[in-house]
Amino acid sequence: MKVFASWSGGKDCALAVYKAMSQGHQVAYLVNFVSEDGKRSRSHGIRREALALQAKAIGISLIQAKTSWEEYEKNFKETCRELKQQGVEGGVFGDVDLEEHRAWVERVCGELGIKPLLPLWQIEPKRLLDEFLKLKFQAVVVATKLGASLLGRGLDKALMAELKRLGCDLLGENGEYHTFVTTGPIFKRSLKIIPGQRMTRGDVSFLDISVELESVSTTP
Repeated sequence: MKVFASWSGGKDCALAVYKAMSQGHQVAYLVNFVSEDGKRSRSHGIRREALALQAKAIGISLIQAKTSWEEYEKNFKETCRELKQQGVEGGVFGDVDLEEHRAWVERVCGELGIKPLLPLWQIEPKRLLDEFLKLKFQAVVVATKLGASLLGRGLDKALMAELKRLGCDLLGENGEYHTFVTTGPIFKRSLKIIPGQRMTRGDVSFLDISVELESVSTTP
C-alpha cells in the first residue's frame, strides 16, 4: 500500500517507518507541519532545513505544511486529501500508548478514507528502544523537560538507564524528551549534527541544531 508517514524527525516515527516498510508498504511521503512563519516544526521547534536534509538522507519526499495549533486538523486533512490524489491510501503514525492520540488519528483518517497504520501501538517501551538500538538507528536528544544536561546526548543504553532512574516514560510519550534521528536502516546517508544555542520555553529545554550530510552511505 502506498502511504505517507506523520513525521517529527524523531525515534518513534523513524521506527514506525521502518516497520511499515518491513511490512511491504511503500512510504512515499513524510508529512511534517511547521509554524506559520515556516521556520520550525510545529511540534518540536526543529529547523525546517534540518528536517528537509534528514528527508534527503532517507530518500523520501518531505511535505512541510504551515499551520497553527488551532487549524492543525484542518490543514492535516487538506494535506491528506492532496496525497490521496497522488494515490496514497494510508498513513503511518508512531503512537505507542496515548489513547487520545490514537482516537484522533482513527477519527480523522476515517473521515478522509485513509487507513491508519500504528505499527508501534502497545509495544512495551523498553522493547521498542532495544529494537531501535539493535537496528543501529542513532538519535540525539533535542528537547527535554528533564533538564538541559540531557540535550545533545545520544540515545543509548546509558541514557535508557538514566531515564529509568528518573522514573519517566522510556519513550518520552508524555513529552519528557524528543530526539532527532541521524542514521539507521531507512537512511541512504547519515547526518552530522552541528549543535547550536540552547533555549528554554516554559518547562522545556531545546537544542537548536543544524545538520550536514555525511559522505559515507549507510545502506546495508
